[in-house]
Amino acid sequence: MAKRRKKKKLGPLLLLCVSFAVIIFTTFTIFRYWTMIYSKYQEKGELKKELASLKDKEEELESDVNKLQDSDYIARYAREKYYYSKDGELILKIPEDDEEESDSK
Repeated sequence: MAKRRKKKKLGPLLLLCVSFAVIIFTTFTIFRYWTMIYSKYQEKGELKKELASLKDKEEELESDVNKLQDSDYIARYAREKYYYSKDGELILKIPEDDEEESDSK
């Protein structure tokens, strides 16, 4: 009879321990997956910003490619950027307004 009473007391205790272990395991698993999902969500936001930036850069580069196919633009760009001149042309560098304002302050 004493054995039977111990088994009756042991049953609910064992069920409680197993239930507690399952709850802890489930909670841990849910937390782990939630943190992974949250980090992926943040990464997705960062990648969206990077994609928008790259699309802007692509549009800018496509515009530059189209401009560089125009020989007049290339000639003007070379004269402005690298100070190339036509025969008999004199190049004078004039400071921009931003530089004059900062020098006078």
